Amino acid sequence: MTLFPGFEPRWFDVGDVVIHGVVGGSGPPLLLLHGYPQTHAMWHRIAGPLAERFTVVATDLRGYGASGKPDGPPDHSAYSKREMAADQVRVMASLGFDRFRVVGHDRGARVAHRMVLDHESRIDRWAVLDIVPTRTMYLQTDRRFAEAYYHWFFLIQPAPFPERLIGADPDFFLTRHLGSRHAGLSAFDPVALAQYRSAFRSPAVIHASCEDYRAAATIDLEHDEIDLDHRIRSPLLVLWGAQGVVGSCFRPLEDWRQRAMTVSGRAIECGHYLAEEAPADTLSELLPFLRG
Repeated sequence: MTLFPGFEPRWFDVGDVVIHGVVGGSGPPLLLLHGYPQTHAMWHRIAGPLAERFTVVATDLRGYGASGKPDGPPDHSAYSKREMAADQVRVMASLGFDRFRVVGHDRGARVAHRMVLDHESRIDRWAVLDIVPTRTMYLQTDRRFAEAYYHWFFLIQPAPFPERLIGADPDFFLTRHLGSRHAGLSAFDPVALAQYRSAFRSPAVIHASCEDYRAAATIDLEHDEIDLDHRIRSPLLVLWGAQGVVGSCFRPLEDWRQRAMTVSGRAIECGHYLAEEAPADTLSELLPFLRG
């Protein structure tokens, strides 16, 4: 059973990695970027309706799913959001899209943020689902956030500590992680959930995803510090789950207005996984914004 009927599987050689994804639809180009510990499959409930108006490109980030998984140097730069964003810009360029829209969830939203900072002339408008800026989240960490997002601090521990522990039972870790949020495992289509489990059983994915978080706590923060005075001009839509952690621990609209000039958005009645828990409400916000 395919989660993306009418979409074409594609592999993109972007330099030091090959990026896997699917492409479908017609119209202005739209890039969808997934979060942890998922793959592009997380978009399956909204990709079809989006493809009625856009050329939709949904990819696996480097290190995730079927995309390449470089080991990377000790400074974690191979998994910096700068490198991960550059991969995706090259994907879109290979399809002939010099300008496009981008929507990111969770880790993919952090990649989208860096993408707009580094390649703003290419981004018409962008949307982030259930995050505030990485730097903000680290600076404002308190007990409530640390307990809910314990994995932020577990995954950044030096290798091979988290890799060995997760690798001992990856199905348990992934299922526990996904199922611990507001909607539990009921949020996920069984086919999508099986794909997440299958991908996450790879030791290379486990290591790469840890490197993603290690980069976020080190080199990504260095890059963000350099860009503190850069307020993004491209219009930004911010959506978050009313029953999630981000809206209760942070101020999504206010926090993003420190980083971007034109910010709109609201909470949606769901938890962290907006596109899977509340696809209709997520689409109702994304479509008018992306049409611009």
